[in-house]
Amino acid sequence: MRAAALQTAIRLIYPPRCLGCGGLVDSDFGLCGPCWRDTSFISGLVCDACGSPLPGEADGHGVLCDDCLLVPRPWRAGRAALLYRATGRRLVLGLKHGDRHDIAVPAAGWLARAVSPLIRPDTVVVPVPLNRWRLLRRRYNQSALLATALARRLACTVVSDALARPVATPVLDGLGREDRFATLAGAITAGPRGTLLAGRPVLLVDDVMTSGATFAAATEAAHDAGATEVCIAALARVAKEP
Repeated sequence: MRAAALQTAIRLIYPPRCLGCGGLVDSDFGLCGPCWRDTSFISGLVCDACGSPLPGEADGHGVLCDDCLLVPRPWRAGRAALLYRATGRRLVLGLKHGDRHDIAVPAAGWLARAVSPLIRPDTVVVPVPLNRWRLLRRRYNQSALLATALARRLACTVVSDALARPVATPVLDGLGREDRFATLAGAITAGPRGTLLAGRPVLLVDDVMTSGATFAAATEAAHDAGATEVCIAALARVAKEP
């Protein structure tokens, strides 16, 4: 009774707020109606390499989007939960730059549904790393928050320091595909506990995928550390407008 009364009092003082706009909602970690409608959840037929939605119906055979046909991917398969637009973009930016740690748990739930077919019993979940100077400025790695929550959902092991980013690469915003790949080449290496990837399948986790250059660099580092295969998971995928 006391616990229920305390919970009621807390809800009166701090009512549940929409993750997207901050408006009142019925339950914690939810989206209001308008924000839900503006969130492009990915479902149906998707690219087997990056998770982008594709026209048509799934028939059990893997298909690739134009980007993944153009740029060979070093990982086995990939999925994304959202398109990087409207509410999806606001959620990613809030998690990445706005200290919105509360977004990680519900986002992991959305991502878990997308990536569950890629998971093997001994899969290790690994976040894409930040360079230490960027980590000091931001104070947290949003991909590590997401990876930790996702691993809990999937009942997998998470190794947050399996990979490292010793090179302080510039911000990639505004760069084209070739420049992104050139900038990230060799920028990610095995980290302090990279040996834990040897002989294990790896699921790499990041907040957003644009060209795939960051995932490619992280995949190569995971393979160098002895991973048997690598799959990728992005909370949001940048994709062409329909």
